[in-house]
Amino acid sequence: MAISIIYAAAVVGILGILIGVFLGIASEKFKVEVDERELLIRDVLPGNNCGGCGYAGCDALAKAIAEGNAAVGACPVGGASVADQIGEIMGVSADAMDKKVAFVKCKGTCDKTKVKYKYVGAEDCRMASVAPGGTEKACAYGCMGFGSCVKACEFDAIHVIDGIAVVDKEKCVACGKCVTACPSSLIDLVPYRSRHLVQCNSHDKGKEVKAKCEVGCIACTLCIKQCEFDAIHMDNNVAVIDYEKCTNCGKCAQKCPVKVIVS
Repeated sequence: MAISIIYAAAVVGILGILIGVFLGIASEKFKVEVDERELLIRDVLPGNNCGGCGYAGCDALAKAIAEGNAAVGACPVGGASVADQIGEIMGVSADAMDKKVAFVKCKGTCDKTKVKYKYVGAEDCRMASVAPGGTEKACAYGCMGFGSCVKACEFDAIHVIDGIAVVDKEKCVACGKCVTACPSSLIDLVPYRSRHLVQCNSHDKGKEVKAKCEVGCIACTLCIKQCEFDAIHMDNNVAVIDYEKCTNCGKCAQKCPVKVIVS
Protein backbone atom coordinates (compact mmCIF):
# COMPACT_ATOMS: atom_id res chain seq x y z
CA MET A 1 0.00 0.00 0.00
CA ALA A 2 2.76 2.41 1.00
CA ILE A 3 4.67 1.56 -2.18
CA SER A 4 1.59 2.37 -4.30
CA ILE A 5 1.24 5.77 -2.63
CA ILE A 6 4.93 6.55 -3.17
CA TYR A 7 4.67 5.41 -6.79
CA ALA A 8 1.58 7.58 -7.43
CA ALA A 9 3.22 10.61 -5.80
CA ALA A 10 6.34 10.11 -7.91
CA VAL A 11 4.31 9.88 -11.10
CA VAL A 12 2.38 13.05 -10.22
CA GLY A 13 5.64 14.84 -9.35
CA ILE A 14 7.33 13.81 -12.58
CA LEU A 15 4.27 14.82 -14.63
CA GLY A 16 4.21 18.18 -12.85
CA ILE A 17 7.88 18.74 -13.69
CA LEU A 18 7.38 17.72 -17.31
CA ILE A 19 4.31 19.97 -17.69
CA GLY A 20 6.20 22.86 -16.10
CA VAL A 21 9.13 22.40 -18.48
CA PHE A 22 6.75 22.15 -21.45
CA LEU A 23 4.90 25.33 -20.46
CA GLY A 24 8.18 27.15 -19.95
CA ILE A 25 9.43 26.18 -23.41
CA ALA A 26 6.06 27.00 -24.99
CA SER A 27 5.92 30.41 -23.34
CA GLU A 28 9.34 31.28 -24.75
CA LYS A 29 8.64 29.84 -28.18
CA PHE A 30 5.21 31.39 -28.70
CA LYS A 31 5.48 34.58 -26.66
CA VAL A 32 4.47 37.84 -28.36
CA GLU A 33 7.15 40.49 -28.17
CA VAL A 34 5.80 43.70 -26.63
CA ASP A 35 7.68 46.97 -26.93
CA GLU A 36 8.63 48.04 -23.41
CA ARG A 37 7.70 51.61 -24.34
CA GLU A 38 4.16 50.46 -25.11
CA LEU A 39 3.78 49.19 -21.53
CA LEU A 40 5.24 52.38 -20.09
CA ILE A 41 2.95 54.54 -22.22
CA ARG A 42 -0.10 52.49 -21.22
CA ASP A 43 0.71 53.11 -17.55
CA VAL A 44 0.81 56.87 -18.20
CA LEU A 45 -2.47 57.05 -20.14
CA PRO A 46 -5.53 57.87 -17.98
CA GLY A 47 -7.46 54.71 -18.89
CA ASN A 48 -10.74 56.39 -19.85
CA ASN A 49 -10.96 54.38 -23.09
CA CYS A 50 -13.16 57.18 -24.46
CA GLY A 51 -12.05 56.86 -28.08
CA GLY A 52 -11.45 60.61 -28.33
CA CYS A 53 -7.98 59.92 -29.71
CA GLY A 54 -9.43 58.04 -32.68
CA TYR A 55 -8.32 54.61 -31.45
CA ALA A 56 -10.35 51.81 -29.89
CA GLY A 57 -8.99 52.51 -26.41
CA CYS A 58 -5.90 53.29 -24.36
CA ASP A 59 -4.23 49.96 -25.20
CA ALA A 60 -4.59 50.60 -28.93
CA LEU A 61 -3.34 54.17 -28.57
CA ALA A 62 -0.30 53.08 -26.53
CA LYS A 63 0.60 50.57 -29.25
CA ALA A 64 0.17 53.20 -32.00
CA ILE A 65 2.35 55.74 -30.18
CA ALA A 66 5.08 53.16 -29.49
CA GLU A 67 5.07 52.20 -33.19
CA GLY A 68 5.25 55.85 -34.25
CA ASN A 69 1.78 55.86 -35.80
CA ALA A 70 0.26 58.35 -33.35
CA ALA A 71 1.46 61.59 -31.78
CA VAL A 72 2.74 61.66 -28.20
CA GLY A 73 0.02 64.22 -27.50
CA ALA A 74 -2.77 62.15 -29.06
CA CYS A 75 -4.64 61.62 -25.78
CA PRO A 76 -7.13 64.52 -25.45
CA VAL A 77 -8.05 63.62 -21.88
CA GLY A 78 -4.52 63.47 -20.51
CA GLY A 79 -3.60 66.88 -21.88
CA ALA A 80 -0.15 68.46 -21.75
CA SER A 81 1.08 66.63 -18.63
CA VAL A 82 0.47 63.17 -20.11
CA ALA A 83 1.92 64.28 -23.46
CA ASP A 84 5.10 65.43 -21.71
CA GLN A 85 5.48 62.09 -19.91
CA ILE A 86 4.94 60.12 -23.10
CA GLY A 87 7.35 62.44 -24.90
CA GLU A 88 10.03 61.50 -22.38
CA ILE A 89 9.36 57.79 -22.94
CA MET A 90 9.54 58.21 -26.71
CA GLY A 91 12.47 60.61 -26.57
CA VAL A 92 10.69 63.43 -28.39
CA SER A 93 9.24 66.77 -27.44
CA ALA A 94 5.49 66.82 -26.84
CA ASP A 95 5.40 70.26 -28.42
CA ALA A 96 6.45 68.70 -31.71
CA MET A 97 3.10 66.93 -31.90
CA ASP A 98 0.49 69.65 -31.68
CA LYS A 99 -2.93 69.09 -30.16
CA LYS A 100 -5.79 69.61 -32.57
CA VAL A 101 -9.17 71.24 -32.09
CA ALA A 102 -12.30 71.61 -34.18
CA PHE A 103 -12.77 74.83 -36.14
CA VAL A 104 -15.95 76.04 -37.85
CA LYS A 105 -15.29 77.70 -41.21
CA CYS A 106 -18.11 80.21 -41.09
CA LYS A 107 -18.28 83.74 -39.70
CA GLY A 108 -21.77 84.50 -41.01
CA THR A 109 -23.65 85.40 -37.84
CA CYS A 110 -27.27 86.51 -38.04
CA ASP A 111 -26.31 90.17 -38.49
CA LYS A 112 -23.71 89.47 -41.18
CA THR A 113 -25.44 87.07 -43.56
CA LYS A 114 -28.66 87.54 -45.51
CA VAL A 115 -31.70 85.29 -45.24
CA LYS A 116 -33.71 84.22 -48.29
CA TYR A 117 -36.73 82.78 -46.45
CA LYS A 118 -37.95 81.63 -43.05
CA TYR A 119 -37.28 77.96 -42.47
CA VAL A 120 -39.93 76.04 -40.53
CA GLY A 121 -39.20 72.42 -39.79
CA ALA A 122 -37.00 70.06 -37.82
CA GLU A 123 -34.06 71.92 -36.35
CA ASP A 124 -31.45 69.52 -37.62
CA CYS A 125 -28.77 70.50 -40.13
CA ARG A 126 -28.82 67.17 -41.94
CA MET A 127 -32.58 67.28 -42.45
CA ALA A 128 -32.55 70.95 -43.45
CA SER A 129 -29.80 70.30 -45.98
CA VAL A 130 -32.08 68.05 -48.04
CA ALA A 131 -35.14 70.30 -47.80
CA PRO A 132 -36.19 72.17 -50.99
CA GLY A 133 -34.05 75.29 -51.22
CA GLY A 134 -31.69 74.07 -48.52
CA THR A 135 -30.77 76.39 -45.66
CA GLU A 136 -32.67 79.61 -45.06
CA LYS A 137 -29.41 81.57 -45.27
CA ALA A 138 -28.48 83.08 -48.62
CA CYS A 139 -25.04 81.47 -48.49
CA ALA A 140 -25.39 77.78 -49.31
CA TYR A 141 -21.95 77.09 -47.84
CA GLY A 142 -22.53 78.63 -44.42
CA CYS A 143 -23.46 77.25 -41.02
CA MET A 144 -27.18 76.42 -40.80
CA GLY A 145 -27.15 76.95 -37.05
CA PHE A 146 -29.46 74.06 -36.11
CA GLY A 147 -26.82 72.36 -33.99
CA SER A 148 -26.30 68.84 -35.35
CA CYS A 149 -22.67 69.27 -34.31
CA VAL A 150 -23.75 70.32 -30.81
CA LYS A 151 -25.81 67.16 -30.41
CA ALA A 152 -22.87 65.04 -31.60
CA CYS A 153 -20.37 66.50 -29.12
CA GLU A 154 -20.03 64.54 -25.88
CA PHE A 155 -17.74 67.12 -24.28
CA ASP A 156 -19.94 70.26 -24.36
CA ALA A 157 -17.29 71.89 -26.55
CA ILE A 158 -19.46 73.38 -29.31
CA HIS A 159 -22.53 75.63 -29.20
CA VAL A 160 -24.57 77.69 -31.63
CA ILE A 161 -24.08 81.38 -30.91
CA ASP A 162 -25.84 84.05 -32.97
CA GLY A 163 -26.63 81.59 -35.74
CA ILE A 164 -23.28 79.81 -36.13
CA ALA A 165 -21.49 76.99 -34.32
CA VAL A 166 -18.59 78.10 -32.12
CA VAL A 167 -15.98 75.74 -30.62
CA ASP A 168 -14.55 76.04 -27.10
CA LYS A 169 -10.89 75.16 -27.75
CA GLU A 170 -10.22 74.29 -24.14
CA LYS A 171 -13.01 71.69 -24.01
CA CYS A 172 -12.52 70.23 -27.48
CA VAL A 173 -10.81 66.82 -27.58
CA ALA A 174 -10.64 66.56 -31.38
CA CYS A 175 -12.77 63.40 -31.47
CA GLY A 176 -14.08 64.45 -34.89
CA LYS A 177 -17.75 63.68 -34.22
CA CYS A 178 -18.80 67.24 -35.04
CA VAL A 179 -16.83 67.01 -38.30
CA THR A 180 -18.84 63.94 -39.30
CA ALA A 181 -22.15 65.45 -38.16
CA CYS A 182 -21.88 68.61 -40.28
CA PRO A 183 -23.55 68.06 -43.69
CA SER A 184 -21.84 71.15 -45.13
CA SER A 185 -18.29 69.96 -44.30
CA LEU A 186 -17.74 73.20 -42.42
CA ILE A 187 -15.71 71.81 -39.54
CA ASP A 188 -12.02 70.93 -39.71
CA LEU A 189 -9.54 69.73 -37.10
CA VAL A 190 -6.74 72.28 -36.92
CA PRO A 191 -3.62 72.69 -34.74
CA TYR A 192 -4.46 74.18 -31.33
CA ARG A 193 -1.60 76.64 -31.60
CA SER A 194 -2.64 78.02 -35.00
CA ARG A 195 -3.46 81.66 -34.42
CA HIS A 196 -4.75 82.47 -37.90
CA LEU A 197 -7.61 80.59 -39.57
CA VAL A 198 -9.82 81.29 -42.57
CA GLN A 199 -13.40 81.40 -41.27
CA CYS A 200 -15.18 80.89 -44.56
CA ASN A 201 -16.06 77.96 -46.79
CA SER A 202 -17.83 79.69 -49.69
CA HIS A 203 -16.83 78.74 -53.23
CA ASP A 204 -18.79 81.58 -54.83
CA LYS A 205 -17.01 84.38 -56.65
CA GLY A 206 -16.31 87.61 -54.80
CA LYS A 207 -19.31 89.57 -56.09
CA GLU A 208 -21.72 86.76 -55.18
CA VAL A 209 -20.18 86.39 -51.74
CA LYS A 210 -20.58 90.10 -50.98
CA ALA A 211 -24.24 89.93 -52.02
CA LYS A 212 -24.90 87.18 -49.47
CA CYS A 213 -22.50 87.75 -46.57
CA GLU A 214 -20.54 90.72 -45.25
CA VAL A 215 -17.68 88.60 -43.92
CA GLY A 216 -17.09 85.97 -46.61
CA CYS A 217 -13.84 85.38 -48.48
CA ILE A 218 -13.94 87.32 -51.75
CA ALA A 219 -10.85 85.60 -53.22
CA CYS A 220 -8.99 88.87 -53.63
CA THR A 221 -5.62 87.04 -53.10
CA LEU A 222 -4.19 89.88 -50.98
CA CYS A 223 -3.43 87.37 -48.24
CA ILE A 224 -1.38 85.27 -50.66
CA LYS A 225 0.67 88.26 -51.74
CA GLN A 226 1.48 89.10 -48.12
CA CYS A 227 2.64 85.61 -47.11
CA GLU A 228 6.41 85.14 -47.25
CA PHE A 229 6.23 81.45 -46.46
CA ASP A 230 3.96 80.14 -49.25
CA ALA A 231 1.50 79.08 -46.54
CA ILE A 232 -1.79 80.32 -48.01
CA HIS A 233 -3.42 79.64 -51.38
CA MET A 234 -6.76 79.91 -53.11
CA ASP A 235 -8.76 76.72 -53.52
CA ASN A 236 -11.99 77.13 -55.49
CA ASN A 237 -12.39 80.82 -54.55
CA VAL A 238 -11.57 80.46 -50.84
CA ALA A 239 -8.26 80.99 -49.04
CA VAL A 240 -6.77 77.87 -47.46
CA ILE A 241 -3.87 77.87 -44.98
CA ASP A 242 -1.14 75.23 -44.92
CA TYR A 243 -0.56 74.90 -41.17
CA GLU A 244 2.75 73.10 -41.70
CA LYS A 245 4.15 76.20 -43.38
CA CYS A 246 2.29 78.91 -41.43
CA THR A 247 4.44 80.80 -38.88
CA ASN A 248 1.53 82.77 -37.38
CA CYS A 249 3.10 86.05 -38.46
CA GLY A 250 -0.38 87.52 -38.97
CA LYS A 251 0.33 89.48 -42.16
CA CYS A 252 -2.46 87.72 -44.05
CA ALA A 253 -4.99 88.63 -41.35
CA GLN A 254 -3.87 92.24 -41.30
CA LYS A 255 -4.31 92.62 -45.06
CA CYS A 256 -7.63 90.77 -45.41
CA PRO A 257 -10.23 93.43 -46.37
CA VAL A 258 -13.20 91.49 -44.98
CA LYS A 259 -11.38 90.27 -41.84
CA VAL A 260 -12.28 86.63 -42.55
CA ILE A 261 -8.87 85.41 -41.33
CA VAL A 262 -9.36 85.18 -37.59
CA SER A 263 -7.33 84.19 -34.55
